[in-house]
Amino acid sequence: MNNQKELGIIGGGLAGLTAAIHLLKHGFSVTLFEKNSFPKHKVCGEFISNEVWEYLKLLDLDIESLKPTKINRTTLSTQDGKTINSRLPLGGFGISRYTLDNYLYQKVIALKGNIIQTNVTNTVFSNDIFTITTEENKHYQFKIVLGAFGKRSSIDIQLERKFIQKKSPWLAVKAHYILDFPNDLVSLHNFEGGYCGVSKVENDIANVCYLVQYNSFKKYKDIANFQKQVMSKNPHLKNLFTNGKLLFEKPLTISQISFEDKSKIENHVLMIGDAAGLIHPLCGNGMAMAIHSAKIASELVTLFLQNTINREQLELQYTSIWDKTFKNRLRFGKIVSKIVLNPYLSKIVMKSLLFFPFMISMIIKRTHGKPI
Repeated sequence: MNNQKELGIIGGGLAGLTAAIHLLKHGFSVTLFEKNSFPKHKVCGEFISNEVWEYLKLLDLDIESLKPTKINRTTLSTQDGKTINSRLPLGGFGISRYTLDNYLYQKVIALKGNIIQTNVTNTVFSNDIFTITTEENKHYQFKIVLGAFGKRSSIDIQLERKFIQKKSPWLAVKAHYILDFPNDLVSLHNFEGGYCGVSKVENDIANVCYLVQYNSFKKYKDIANFQKQVMSKNPHLKNLFTNGKLLFEKPLTISQISFEDKSKIENHVLMIGDAAGLIHPLCGNGMAMAIHSAKIASELVTLFLQNTINREQLELQYTSIWDKTFKNRLRFGKIVSKIVLNPYLSKIVMKSLLFFPFMISMIIKRTHGKPI
């Protein structure tokens, strides 16, 4: 068994990598466990709100060097193709997870972080010490463990988290396209049973990512047939699939996406990113929330490791700050999602927005935060 270290992070997505960088820059030893190699594509909307831009700069991360698109407009469309346009109050930027995650991974390595490519099979807390066990049956001990293992994981099952015991109706699909599409726009197109987001990332590539209820999808043989028979009833999506050039061999998918409430602490593990809570993708705030949650956790963990607060205070403060920062966003996101997926309600809301376009900014502000 390895000697006890300060910090273990399970998961190398946005939240895990950001927390690792933050804590390494504060002089702590960090070991990050990630089962996948870098770089890797992930199912994701790939739009990040500018609320975290200054924080990333404070971590000395040169996101500009990755050539992200600058996005400041949005378009919404109903199933029949009617649209409404608005400016984004804060704006954001488009960057692929393939590029961004790999960049953050390289930063962790440069800061002397220890990244172990393996699958974590167990996490035990005893006598104020965490013991992480990997699939090779190796054991590692830490003072603090952060759970950054995403939307669903075998660790969720091992920790007996409540949400993992419920079936979820959601399926997400993502692919990159060559497409004639404005760099400064993120669009959201409604279709029967779901909605689809489109925006540009680096290298003039369009990211197309949609969320659909599985019951709507399973009636059709495959993704291509579903896109043709259902999604293409929206003329904007028909144009996309007709004229866009698919860059992936086949789209990426992920099922059983849960928007249920999740506990922020499980067996003293602090959950960050999607492991702590997932906002509906139509809100365009998931990536920023993951990064922001890493900041909150890292700042409190720093106080704990400096013996400024004890473990009980750490856990209580993290849960309180997380809820204060994100809970209302998630609740409002669920309400907006229900409206968008209801053809009758969405038509009423769209008509209202045509007369009162300033309401779009109000809705966006309810699901986004202020710059951090």
